[in-house]
Amino acid sequence: MSEPVVISSRDNPLLVRLRRLAREPAATRKLGWVWLEGEHLCRAALGHGVRPRAALLAEHASADPSWVELAAAGARVHVVADALWKSLSTLESPAPLGFVIDLPAAPALQPDAPTVVLDRVQDAGNVGSILRSAAALGVTQVVALAGSAGLWTPKVLRAAMGAHFALRLIDAAAPQALAALRVPLLVTSSHDGVALPQAALPWPCAWVFGHEGQGVQPALLARAALAVRIPQPGGEESLNVAAAAAICLYESLRTRSG
Repeated sequence: MSEPVVISSRDNPLLVRLRRLAREPAATRKLGWVWLEGEHLCRAALGHGVRPRAALLAEHASADPSWVELAAAGARVHVVADALWKSLSTLESPAPLGFVIDLPAAPALQPDAPTVVLDRVQDAGNVGSILRSAAALGVTQVVALAGSAGLWTPKVLRAAMGAHFALRLIDAAAPQALAALRVPLLVTSSHDGVALPQAALPWPCAWVFGHEGQGVQPALLARAALAVRIPQPGGEESLNVAAAAAICLYESLRTRSG
């Protein structure tokens, strides 16, 4: 490992860029970088063969051999003064390590892959939670339509807990891109469609989860092979979209495994 670069100025160009990544959702696409905060995300990236372009350590962690060893995976290692470290995170207690990786190139859509489609799901926490459920329950591809929260933004990354690196991710896609899918589209509704426990769920398929307030857009509803609803005997108006996604994806797994 080359000698770490010590950063003690708030105006350091690398820190300026990373502050933008931490606070501006659009900065990831503009700058072409992704900022991974914390040990879990960093190890997940390394476990899938990602080589960071840079690793950053808080000054107080630079004397800890375990943090130093993990940081050594970066092509360059930077030690950041503790007084500046908090500016790189929106968390109250940020982890003392982060990686900078290149924004992955957009892959081609796989027509036959088990897929989740995010139709303008705007809350970053919801998007990240859906990615986590997708990776855990057998989905291999996620297509986020334009208007959804950016897949590689810091809040989505934190909520997904490393699921990004196990999925094929297509961000900011136009609805027309879904025409390439050869698997049936399944849509969800709070009140219409077949009750999920009685539905004959095809596999592979593409589950479509819609906007938190508006649901799935009419054009996708019209193309769907099947519409399902989740029974809610408790009487609530609707489930959170991330909770609904987890239920639907689990039911897909249960019915094909059982």
